[in-house]
Amino acid sequence: MSSTLRVLPLGGLGEIGKNMTVIEQDGRIVVVDVGLRFPTPEMVGIDLVLPDFAYLRERAEDIEAIVITHGHEDHLGALPWVLRDLGDRFGAPVYGGALTIAMARSKLDEHKLRDIDLNEVEAGESLELGPFSLELVHMTHSIPDCSAVALGTELGTVLVTGDYKFDQTPVDGPPADVSRLAELGREGVLLLCGDSTNVDRPGFSPSESVVGPHLEEVFARCEGRIVVTSFASNIHRVQQVIDAAHALDRKVALVGRSMRKNVGIGRNLGHIEIPDGMLVGAREINDFPDERVVIISTGSQGEPLSALRRMAYRDHRQVELKGGDTVVFSATPIPGNERAVNETIDRLYHVGCDVITPRDAPVHASGHGYAEEVKLMLNLVKPRYVMPFHGDFKRLRMHAQLAEAVGIAPEDIFQGDNGLPLDIDSRGARFGEREHSGMIFVDGVEIGDMADVALRDRRMLSADGIFIVVVTIAGDDGSSVADPEVIFRGVPFLDQADQLLEEIRATVDDSLGRSARDEIREVDLIQQALHDDLAKLVYDRLKRRPMVLPVVVEV
Repeated sequence: MSSTLRVLPLGGLGEIGKNMTVIEQDGRIVVVDVGLRFPTPEMVGIDLVLPDFAYLRERAEDIEAIVITHGHEDHLGALPWVLRDLGDRFGAPVYGGALTIAMARSKLDEHKLRDIDLNEVEAGESLELGPFSLELVHMTHSIPDCSAVALGTELGTVLVTGDYKFDQTPVDGPPADVSRLAELGREGVLLLCGDSTNVDRPGFSPSESVVGPHLEEVFARCEGRIVVTSFASNIHRVQQVIDAAHALDRKVALVGRSMRKNVGIGRNLGHIEIPDGMLVGAREINDFPDERVVIISTGSQGEPLSALRRMAYRDHRQVELKGGDTVVFSATPIPGNERAVNETIDRLYHVGCDVITPRDAPVHASGHGYAEEVKLMLNLVKPRYVMPFHGDFKRLRMHAQLAEAVGIAPEDIFQGDNGLPLDIDSRGARFGEREHSGMIFVDGVEIGDMADVALRDRRMLSADGIFIVVVTIAGDDGSSVADPEVIFRGVPFLDQADQLLEEIRATVDDSLGRSARDEIREVDLIQQALHDDLAKLVYDRLKRRPMVLPVVVEV
């Protein structure tokens, strides 16, 4: 009887981002991708969202390797936190393409993690990892060195596509290795875990190579400064912006720490070429006429602390936007980021900038394949089983429908969820018992499972403000010995403050008097009674629920 193969997604299913998959056989584990995603607006004060990797924390010694498909944050970004948390119990290597490993090394250096075994793997190279064999298959995406992961097991090959598109004219390197995918299909693919991001778009995605000429056309129409924003890791796009700027005799300035860092890595590896004398520092921008400058900036997703966002709100130390500037969004919003992007665009219009988005001109090409490319992948590898990955539940279902349309039996298609393992053995495939999964929040430099109450309190503070009421009572009988002090911050519509303060003081006296008559002496109970009485009063008067914090001092 063959052993059971387990495929456990810890992130990336039912969401766009924080991709992480555990593949397990004979008690040994290979982890594919360790990504993160950015917080949604209701996650007040949270900086990053990681997959909950408690399952790995308990099994750190069983990990044979971590394999990264490519260098985007949603596949690589959680690596420093995962490795720091696993600590000395983790001694396995990390594998990926040259650019991917260079980006991983840069991230780990920032976290002072310098003793990690990082290994570059070329596409087509085969490695033995315990009960697994590993091969990376070259794919095309919006970043170089993007690969699918083919893990050979006792039962067959598991193919995790990562992010991909079938770009026949990529701007850097050869097209996706279709022949190797077909060969894997002939050899027999047990399970395909495929990208679902763009399954809702019909046809084929446009080639990255069409973007460059359109960028040059847009630049040629601009009379003032040009600001182009895209993902800092989109090395191809940065090169095309540089080429368009060079054709029009414009200087290029890089703004944003991640943009400068990734361009530096790309130049060192030969993925980016910048003519001598073309690159200028952000402090030198004003030394050149407006018509001679192109700024490449982070902030295409409206991130609160990004360079473009700060420019839009006149809060950037080095770049001050003005009327006549043109801002080109060479990216589309990740699902969930639309509000932040639209707010940034609106602020840019308020400044007086012209804004060009992919709706106005073809200045962006997605790195994810459309529906016909998903069907092509299915037909090339002819998997025994299919498990859609990398998408919200709508896209997972549409991917499943495409798989059924190309002839895969419905019972062999598994629409999963984070924490729900797919177990495969000689008898077939089925979902196993759910494992712990979820989210870990990064707040500053600390990580943890931010309690719901903490996020609820932050939302309450941001929406309705806070009342702090300090009361002083006699230790012997609980009576009030001084007028209560009332402090409020962020409370909206407080236009009758004086009257409300009088009512608060009266309510405090009544509450303390009642507690004294009932011979309640415990401070905690007195504070609870004060909270309930004050919260009711404030809601009755303001129809809002600010946080109410009573503080009782005994003398």
